[in-house]
Amino acid sequence: MKIGLVGLPLVGKTTLFNLLTGNNIEVSEFSVGKVEANMGIAKIPDERIDFLTDMFKPKKITHATIEVTDVPGLVSGSSAGKGVGNQFLEAIRKVDALVHIIRVFESSNVPHAEGSINPMRDIETINMELLFSDLSIIENRIERIEKGKKVTKENLAELEVLKKCKEALEAGLLIHNMDLSDDEREHLKTFGFLSEKPMIYVANIDENQLMGKDYPQREELLAFVKERNIPLVEICAKTELEINQLEAEDKEIFMTELGITESGIDKLAKSAYDYLGLMSFLTAGQDEVRAWTIKKNTPAKKAAGKIHSDIEKGFIRAEVVRFNDLKELGTMVKVKEKGLATLEGKEYIVQNGDIINFRFNV
Repeated sequence: MKIGLVGLPLVGKTTLFNLLTGNNIEVSEFSVGKVEANMGIAKIPDERIDFLTDMFKPKKITHATIEVTDVPGLVSGSSAGKGVGNQFLEAIRKVDALVHIIRVFESSNVPHAEGSINPMRDIETINMELLFSDLSIIENRIERIEKGKKVTKENLAELEVLKKCKEALEAGLLIHNMDLSDDEREHLKTFGFLSEKPMIYVANIDENQLMGKDYPQREELLAFVKERNIPLVEICAKTELEINQLEAEDKEIFMTELGITESGIDKLAKSAYDYLGLMSFLTAGQDEVRAWTIKKNTPAKKAAGKIHSDIEKGFIRAEVVRFNDLKELGTMVKVKEKGLATLEGKEYIVQNGDIINFRFNV
């Protein structure tokens, strides 16, 4: 899974990037005109992987991961070249989802780019910049098709969809919220339109807001995301990043004192997985314990192809153990004695947390 971090300048995007990836990028770089994107890998914590690691003592442990791209902050007018412009947005056209970091934390040392804390205004600003970026691409493509010497039936179908999107964008509607058919969306796949991508909001809060469970426009923001069925994750990025530098015992104490029951990466990963319809199945043995990310409702044979195409082609059966059964009973032997290890065919729909051993013949 790939996500792109977007937002205004000085909202804590790079702090969140460092928290997720374990990198140590200088947080002031973008504020002094840096225009290259930061890229890193976030390892998704998983208690199931920890449990299986203790059980099998494998040579290798592989968590599910998220590829994270952090781009410079957008300002109102970026599409027209204001600030550092938006030429760097090409770096996130291939991501699966955008994560908009919204600043709600207070700090006299870090001025807000727009002069005040106003989450709803900031959402509108970023949405408009994504919209203008897409509109520019659409207008250029429409012009190329209409001026082309040879216009195919495929070009005409594409042109019709692009004009429909242009009209919607000019009315302030994001492509993601348009009522488009599967065929229409197929014509848009190669463009990677930013306003078409699923959006997750992260409210970057401070310690006082974390303890008080409140910040400016919180109720309005909650109502906004509920109405649109958009995930909202509240993270105290700066504090979590500082806590992450501590020893495990001290880290636990500080998180408990602040009431942080789930880390930022846990919250964001769960929201992204649910929103994008993803889940993980597991493979376990002495060689490796690993989480594999697949779409929900994936049949066993197709899931096997996630590991290797040969396993999918030569699929015979899937030996399946439910993680919760193994955790409750403690050993694979006891799971099998209870008859809870099953042999499943190619049409079996893989469930979240299934531990699978694929039988196949090449």
